[in-house]
Amino acid sequence: MSQKTQTKRIRILVAKLGLDGHDRGALVLCRAFRDAGMEVIYSGLFATPQRIAQIAEDEDVDVVALSLLNGAHLTLFPRVVKALKEKGITDVLVIGGGVIPEDDKSELEKAGVRGNFGPGTPLPSIIDFIQSSLAKSKKG
Repeated sequence: MSQKTQTKRIRILVAKLGLDGHDRGALVLCRAFRDAGMEVIYSGLFATPQRIAQIAEDEDVDVVALSLLNGAHLTLFPRVVKALKEKGITDVLVIGGGVIPEDDKSELEKAGVRGNFGPGTPLPSIIDFIQSSLAKSKKG
């Protein structure tokens, strides 16, 4: 019998915001995160920022992965961060993805949304980003 160090699995909420009804990419991410050993919670379509914050609180997630393809990322992503803070949730990694112009990424970073991955980003890059970000936050 080998001794293994048991590590806590990363709990990640994949969230589709607002009126964006395109979830194929989000579902691909759900599967990739699951295959990487994470516990995945999916919000379903048309979630509000408040609903996402409530799910994050109820499910005690480590990561909230926001997906949006309709161009409302500068409005809706920061609202999720605000809704999380209003619930006292400040230790969760919030990442963004979807059709996000390069010029918008720094504004999203300032609002507390990290990563901001665009179409075609290799799945291992997103997974590595999450794992390394969480490892850094636990050290410091």
